[in-house]
Amino acid sequence: MARTSGRTGRGAAAKDGVAPARRPEVRLPSLVEYDGEGLEPDGDYDGVRFEGTDLGGASGPGARFMDCELRGCSLDGAELVRARFIDSVLTGVRGVGTDLAGASLRDVEVVDARLGGAQLHGAVLERVVVRGGKIDYLNLRTARLKDVVFEGCVLSEPDFGEAQLVRVEFRDCVLRRADFSSARMDSVDLRAVAELDIARGVERLAGAVISPVQLMELAPAFAAQIGVRVEA
Repeated sequence: MARTSGRTGRGAAAKDGVAPARRPEVRLPSLVEYDGEGLEPDGDYDGVRFEGTDLGGASGPGARFMDCELRGCSLDGAELVRARFIDSVLTGVRGVGTDLAGASLRDVEVVDARLGGAQLHGAVLERVVVRGGKIDYLNLRTARLKDVVFEGCVLSEPDFGEAQLVRVEFRDCVLRRADFSSARMDSVDLRAVAELDIARGVERLAGAVISPVQLMELAPAFAAQIGVRVEA
């Protein structure tokens, strides 16, 4: 396990030549209130506001959410495999065991989420911001992340195993016991992480950018990977 802490300025990525993530610019149109019960498989939701809706146990595989807002919704055990979220905002959603395997999120903001065991393995995230909140045991194995920002959030034991990360930024967030096993990285910025705790996969940081302080703190883990003993 490798663990570091530290913060840097928000403008560092652009200034230092690291390709910054492109953030979504979500502008929701006038929305209609959702008045249905649960979700439908392959359902089509366009310009809908879900306000405090209990979607616990709902089954909506393949559903499409376009220009939608989910605010304060419960997603306990919701089945949303292969769902598509486009130009949408999810604020204060909460739930345990939400299944989003193979889902697609494009131009999406996730704000102050409280999730546990969220399944996003094999998902595709493009121009996504995850801001605030806490997500435990986030499963992003084999997922593809491009232009994704984790900002001011707590990720406890996130699994990025075999995932592909391109232009991904971690800013002022906490990464606890992160698993980067067999991950592939390109322009991943870890310099502004408030707390960096890597349980597995420190050798997969090629393509990531870390701070000098993080380098010193990760040095024992790097040395262990190449079989170097460090003794006084």
